[in-house]
Amino acid sequence: MRQIFPITRRGFLSTGIAGVGLVVMHPFSARAQAGQAHLRILETTDLHVNIWPYDYYADKPVDTVGLARTAALVDAVRSEATNSMLLDNGDFLQGNPMGDYIAYERGLDQGQMHPIVTAMNAAGVEGSTLGNHEFNYGLTFLKDAIADAAFPVVCCNVVTQAGETPEQDATLVPPYVVLEREIIDGTGATHPIRIGLIGFVPPQIMQWDRKHLEGNVTTRGIVEAAQAWVPKLRAEGVDLVIALSHSGIDPLPLDADAENASLALAGVEGIDVVLTGHQHRVFPGPDYEGIEGVDATAGTLAGKPAVMAGFWGSHMGLIDLMLERQGDGWVITGHTVEARPIYERDADRNIVPLVESVAAVQSSVSEEHQQTLDYVRQPVGKSSAPLYSYFALVADDPSVQIVTNAQAWYIAQMMAGTPNEGLPVLSAGAPFKAGGRGGPDYYTDVPAGDVAIRNVADLYLYPNTIRAVKITGAQVKDWLERSAGIFNQITPGGADQLLLNPEFPSYNFDVIDGVTYLIDLSQPSKFDSEGALADETANRITDLAFDGQPIDPKAEFIVATNNYRAGGGGSFPGNDGSTIVFEGPDTNRDIIVRYIVEQGTIDPAADGNWSFAPLDGATVLFDTGPRAADYLAEVKGLTVEPAGDGDDGFARFRITL
Repeated sequence: MRQIFPITRRGFLSTGIAGVGLVVMHPFSARAQAGQAHLRILETTDLHVNIWPYDYYADKPVDTVGLARTAALVDAVRSEATNSMLLDNGDFLQGNPMGDYIAYERGLDQGQMHPIVTAMNAAGVEGSTLGNHEFNYGLTFLKDAIADAAFPVVCCNVVTQAGETPEQDATLVPPYVVLEREIIDGTGATHPIRIGLIGFVPPQIMQWDRKHLEGNVTTRGIVEAAQAWVPKLRAEGVDLVIALSHSGIDPLPLDADAENASLALAGVEGIDVVLTGHQHRVFPGPDYEGIEGVDATAGTLAGKPAVMAGFWGSHMGLIDLMLERQGDGWVITGHTVEARPIYERDADRNIVPLVESVAAVQSSVSEEHQQTLDYVRQPVGKSSAPLYSYFALVADDPSVQIVTNAQAWYIAQMMAGTPNEGLPVLSAGAPFKAGGRGGPDYYTDVPAGDVAIRNVADLYLYPNTIRAVKITGAQVKDWLERSAGIFNQITPGGADQLLLNPEFPSYNFDVIDGVTYLIDLSQPSKFDSEGALADETANRITDLAFDGQPIDPKAEFIVATNNYRAGGGGSFPGNDGSTIVFEGPDTNRDIIVRYIVEQGTIDPAADGNWSFAPLDGATVLFDTGPRAADYLAEVKGLTVEPAGDGDDGFARFRITL
């Protein structure tokens, strides 16, 4: 199943880029002699429609993302390389508001190209594979989008009609391609070279996008597909096989349908180079130290050169190969690997850009950029209640409620058809904008009515990804005990005691929706501010109930949360990575947007599932933003009144318990 693509204008015959300056040769090029050639393989991965250096959620420019910035690194390498090629590793069609705008609003009718494909064409991408997010908008949208690519898109393990063995499958896109190129050796002589590209995607797409894929395609395991297709590719007479693996790096052994199988894939005979992605990390680098078969310094998997170039255009992956002519073909005799960033942080942790945008790439989608700005500034739904976080630390809160509602909606769909279908789905969320060091204006405040996409940045500040954990009722209680550490111990009947521990960050105050409970502040905290057990006998969480009945400590629950919490962030009971039963590819922010779009009108009014236990009329003081006074009448289950001015511009309120 061969496809031949001729030399492109940005193929191996690289003669430099205007305006870049003097050509600097890489040591491999300098050492190359007759019959030896230096090939530089460049990678982008997990672009997620990030072209301009712009955060559409926050509606402001940033220096940490964008293919237009990554392209500057690409152009610099091309200018100094004798032979180079740029490949993409998938997840380009979805992931920011521009992607949603194209899919939900503008569409791809009447010959309109997808902006990320336009930008990838402008950057000179020469091959790509499918990432899992390519399927988020359905197969028709995917096919229409990649039809305009000036480069091949390959993937061998997404199947439209299964054969008896993988190599007999009919695949959604070509399983591989053969690129016929010319390469220049150390003496300047030109030789032919045949490069095979083969692509892979996590089989979990069948779960993540079931509504689009079930009945239309199936998947094979990554290694199973490779073991069948790579020999066929090798039989085409290629000199080099590059695996475009939209899959991360997990230790061996792995299940047959493993999501992050790049290490196992590297062990398949016939593969020479592995481009990885999906995990939004950087390789080589410390994230992968200590894994057998992985050299996190040299950048090898199973001894083969491999790279992972971050996400959103944050890095460009670079694999340098020294090739030597043997007979009529080429073999690898040396390699180096690195991931080059588009920015760095200075001594004060400030972001310092290392490159400027490439004008040709940025301007290629200037119209779509402006259309996206218009889109994020316009309503995508309505809210029947205001979204504010002024009282998020003292009462059930609408800004957290909308997050937990959206997470529960998403995870309930993901559990369908799995062994965990039927288990109760709870949802955990914390207030991110709740004053503190951010100051008296650092609160969510969106009035009832229209909700725009950029408002979602107020509701969810961080690009976390969705997770689900399976824990017991006892662990649910301890999770809440850990959250309740944000409060000081209060003496019943005492007057005007300070309520909040200022050393406890608001993002560690998780509310769990789907259960009801009281918080008894007369008790000491069971856990300290770092999550360590402080008092095993403490019992702040009382009257904990599910479906109106006291919670069974042994009962099992699915809890929707994020990757930070599920992986151990904040040291919460039941969250150490071992309880994860679902790792979604979507950010929590994207899920909130989808939820709002699908619901049309959301009802985020807090359901009052938690409150403080009465304490003989004790009063406590807490500080919040001055605009909190506008919402006093809407706060449920709390007797609260103004108590003057707090420090540094905050307003002080008194709560009677």
